[in-house]
Amino acid sequence: MDLLIEGYLDYLGVERGLAANTLESYGRDLRQFAVYIKLRRVTSWAELDRNHILNYLDGLKKQGKSTATVSRSLASIRSFFRFLHHEGKLELDPASELDSPKVEKKLPSVLSLQQVESLLYRPDAVSPGGLRDRAMFEVLYATGIRVTELVTLNLADVNLDAGFIRCLGKGNKERIVPLGSVAIKAVVAYFNSGRPKLVRSREMRSLFVNHHGRQLTRQGFWKLLKKYARESGIDANITPHTLRHSFATHLLENGADLRAVQEMLGHADISTTQIYTHVTKSRLREVYDKAHPRA
Repeated sequence: MDLLIEGYLDYLGVERGLAANTLESYGRDLRQFAVYIKLRRVTSWAELDRNHILNYLDGLKKQGKSTATVSRSLASIRSFFRFLHHEGKLELDPASELDSPKVEKKLPSVLSLQQVESLLYRPDAVSPGGLRDRAMFEVLYATGIRVTELVTLNLADVNLDAGFIRCLGKGNKERIVPLGSVAIKAVVAYFNSGRPKLVRSREMRSLFVNHHGRQLTRQGFWKLLKKYARESGIDANITPHTLRHSFATHLLENGADLRAVQEMLGHADISTTQIYTHVTKSRLREVYDKAHPRA
């Protein structure tokens, strides 16, 4: 049973090119399900029926797991059994007719323009680390790329003369995103006065490095972000995705085309990008309620 899970994860990684974080999520969901099944003396995936899956999902709900978590677990299980059926490992797919629970979409957390300004100018832009942090925040807000895409940028991915960066998104899909003049200026300052003092080897190709001269990690970036947010007096529950959300929302608020924002964010489906139109509407309502004398 475990070997079939590992074979499926290999298929997702090699054949479909899914990102490491996505593979980790699939693997965690399926291994937890496998533990549950083995405790019920099931020794083969072929022995399962839909009731095993329904009982497992019901158990997750009773444990207090969110609807999103239950829905994601079902998606992982359903995809796994579809794979086994397609590969001839299962005669029948026990998950084929199971519907996912409806997940209420929460509006993403977005910073105001004033909060973004406060955050972007918080790094001292004098020390090597400060220059790096200013450049990272400027690039993130200027492009809306994911944090994983940011920390995996290489020197060859940045074209300052043409004003764009090249990044690899989900599924190893490459896209080109424009870089604004302020972000370019911050990256140039980091190139000239910050990065040379941080790198330990000329062979290092990563754009953003830590104080040990190695590629900065997502966790390292998150720690920096929370530190600067706290120093900036931002009380919102800020995450590495917050600047991405703010980038998209501020573009749409200022008249950007939804398709263009979709392309810059790297969304495969425009319905994913449309969540930001709801954010802008809710923000307009908030402004109206505060400003109009008869609101």
